[in-house]
Amino acid sequence: MAHNEDNKSDGSVEIEGESENEETEEPEKILIIDPDSEELDFNHSRLTKLENLEPLTNIRRLCFTWNLIKKIENIHTLTTLVELELRDNQITVIENLDALVNLELLDLSFNRIKKIEGLESLLNLQKLFLSSNKIQYIENISHLNNLTTLELGDNKIREIINLEGLENLTSLFLGKNKITKIEHLECLQNLQLLSLQSNRIIKIENLEELKNMDQLYLSENGITCIEGLTNCTKLTTLDLANNKIKKIENIDHLEDLEEFWINNNEIEDWTTVKNLKVNKKLQTIYLEHNPVAKDSNYRRKIKLLLPWLVQLDATLCR
Repeated sequence: MAHNEDNKSDGSVEIEGESENEETEEPEKILIIDPDSEELDFNHSRLTKLENLEPLTNIRRLCFTWNLIKKIENIHTLTTLVELELRDNQITVIENLDALVNLELLDLSFNRIKKIEGLESLLNLQKLFLSSNKIQYIENISHLNNLTTLELGDNKIREIINLEGLENLTSLFLGKNKITKIEHLECLQNLQLLSLQSNRIIKIENLEELKNMDQLYLSENGITCIEGLTNCTKLTTLDLANNKIKKIENIDHLEDLEEFWINNNEIEDWTTVKNLKVNKKLQTIYLEHNPVAKDSNYRRKIKLLLPWLVQLDATLCR
């Protein structure tokens, strides 16, 4: 039979052959070669189950990315674990994590999870990744006081809620959801990065308490006006691409602004572009796909206006 055992690729599901006597290949099992390992990767291993992990008494990092695991189980002995990656599997419920009291990083992105739960004992957690699941509500995380990074992009979240208690959060990712309003962020006074791309937001608001924020991503929304940034004086990156903004305004106080994306908007008045003359630290600006960019002297005008610019759109200025 012309089926070469050596041609099987990692992570693939073998198609059953035509021979009636051919046995279906068994899923891979976890094989522990060195019980004293502190770090192990089982990526693309065709694993369907977490099991046989008891010998790992010193393990600090485990990675099971891109497998066929459906359930979090049989890990209660791994009390030394600091990082657990279960990205790209078929997990539906966050469970059986109570014993992992030293866990600092948990990645469950690209699974089938519908609810944030089962994190009660993870008081040392610093980074939580839950992007690309089916989560509808932000909940059951207010006890995670040490959390610095929360990734909830590409879910079904409609409302920013229940972030009280996360005073140490520095990065919040909520892009590609169904959020209609920026709100309930006043408790995150140490936040440095806020990502809300690809939502349904029409107004920049309720950012007054985010005085330490230096990166704000609001592309692909329905925003019509640049406003609400009065207290965000530390911003170095501002992304407003793919909105409905007609004027460049209300950013003259952003003295540290270095990156400004305003491409794919409705800016047609050159006088508002001149407002950028006060932003002396500006290095990169994206203005393409606005009416002003149709001007035959577009690039020349921008360079004369902002001679300190390093990059205009995708091209270096010098």
